[in-house]
Amino acid sequence: MDAGVGLGATCLGEGRCHFCVWAPLAEGVEVHIVGPQERFIPMQSSGRGYHEVKAEDVEPGTLYLYRLDGAKERPDPASRFQPQGVHGPSQVVDRRFEWDDHHWTGLRLEDHVIYEIHVGAFTDEGTFDAVIGRLDELKELGATAVEIMPVAQFPGRRNWGYDGVYPFAVQQSYGGPAGLKRLVNACHRKGLALILDVVYNHLGPEGNYLGDFGPYFSDRYRTPWGLALNFDGPASDEVRRFFIENALDWVTDYHIDGLRLDALHAILDISPRTFVEELAANVHERADQLGRRVYLFGESDLNDARLARPPDKGGCGLDGLWNDDFHHCLHALLTGERTGYYQDFGRVAQLAKAFREGFAYTGEYSVYHQRRHGVPSRDIPAERLVVFAQNHDQVGNRMNGERLGQLVSFEGLKLAAAVVLLSPFVPLLFMGEEYGETAPFQYFVDHSDPDLVEVVRQGRREEFAAFKWQGEPPDPQDEATFRRARLEWQGRHRGQGAVLLAFYKELIGLRRNVSALSRLSKDNLEVVGYEEEKVLFVRRWSGADELMMLFNFSDAVASVCVPAPQGRWYKRLDSAGPEWRGGGSSLHDKLQSEGEVKVTLGPKAFALYGRREKG
Repeated sequence: MDAGVGLGATCLGEGRCHFCVWAPLAEGVEVHIVGPQERFIPMQSSGRGYHEVKAEDVEPGTLYLYRLDGAKERPDPASRFQPQGVHGPSQVVDRRFEWDDHHWTGLRLEDHVIYEIHVGAFTDEGTFDAVIGRLDELKELGATAVEIMPVAQFPGRRNWGYDGVYPFAVQQSYGGPAGLKRLVNACHRKGLALILDVVYNHLGPEGNYLGDFGPYFSDRYRTPWGLALNFDGPASDEVRRFFIENALDWVTDYHIDGLRLDALHAILDISPRTFVEELAANVHERADQLGRRVYLFGESDLNDARLARPPDKGGCGLDGLWNDDFHHCLHALLTGERTGYYQDFGRVAQLAKAFREGFAYTGEYSVYHQRRHGVPSRDIPAERLVVFAQNHDQVGNRMNGERLGQLVSFEGLKLAAAVVLLSPFVPLLFMGEEYGETAPFQYFVDHSDPDLVEVVRQGRREEFAAFKWQGEPPDPQDEATFRRARLEWQGRHRGQGAVLLAFYKELIGLRRNVSALSRLSKDNLEVVGYEEEKVLFVRRWSGADELMMLFNFSDAVASVCVPAPQGRWYKRLDSAGPEWRGGGSSLHDKLQSEGEVKVTLGPKAFALYGRREKG
């Protein structure tokens, strides 16, 4: 991919600006300079549907549209800024920025502790600059990477971000391009990486004008959200260029450290070399050129291990995968829910398999999918799997947006934290979970078309049908639905919230400082599931450092004999202890094992023992 002048409007200095647009459906294209002084600038065809011009007297801040065949006027598909929203003119942006992150080269994959946020709901202000004001608290928690939900320009002022229609433009209500750069720069100053969620499987419905320019969409496929993008049909080379250039723009111009690729199962592409493979190759090549670590994390509900395999092993070359199976195993055990996709889960053996391998479904029959599901994932390195007890989907796609704290006890929250943070995988936390945030995170939009709003409402009702939830879903269009999602930050400083926050910090500190936990490996690992007692036993080691963990998912006291290697074991952490507002523990501070030891755990309790005495 050419690293020179690309799509959209590029300032060249001294009042000159290069415009480039792919518009094969138009015979002629003009740049309509809307302000400050209106004029029309004809563009020249440069082959394969591209139109270009170098214009004079065009300064940053200039508003413009493209006029197609002397009639239809549309914003730039590669607009960098839409100050008046999705239907308004695009704005020429000076992409220069005073970066001071020259020391920053990125994190190792295994050092990631990811904290996912929605920029609009993370603070009362709902801006990038307001997020900067909270970074110290995330750093103190032990997070090493901030992941933000999509920021590509969407309709109105509130949206999850998956209705974006200008992939290159940064949402104006969040602070626009300069605001995002300030956030990335601030993260890097504090030693935090920034991961951006991007959507390359569809575009939103409102303000989506790309079809007026060219065959961006395929009439052979559909996604659950509308037309699929054209990644394998005629003219797909140009469509691929558009989205790959977008990814490179985030990495190069915004210094983004990683991209989370939304819903890869909805990218329909039968090419011998798929779009995802080409995207990964280009991003990694650019990262090498920049001398930085840049990662691609894929989301897919197919349990497709090929996504995370290297190209020389027949894979797509992504650096990591979100592991929904791990979440579903954990959630079903904690809550007892068995509707929707949770009907496939609920056994301790499944969580044990997820600990050992990654996916729980590796070709077994799935009742929910009504077919065999998944492939083996044993060969995926542990650091390439991202696990979580909560995320925006698993909370927000519940009818009432309940967080885990509304579904399980305080003991259950501590148990969930321990399972995720002491796993051999990369953990992800969803904003507020570290102190038991109670604000619901429900789906919200801000569309201007009443008919579209009604379609969205009906779509949510249909989506919830498989879970058999009763009642009427909250109205996504109602601003109150969005306001309810904002975090209540004071919760981290009082009562159980403060205790849970301290518990998360303790777990993350252990993960960082104890080599048996900081070394992410499936090899130095033993896992045993006790189905009747609903207890999971995990042993991890690295050199002389060795730990064993016991997780009780039962609502009753559970006693099990576990295979602890011979010697003395010292208790490192006990969720039932008084310092964690537990219900009291009968576990001994020291255990002497002759190869097996009996332990008794309280309901929903967790304990950690090490071969070395604490301190």
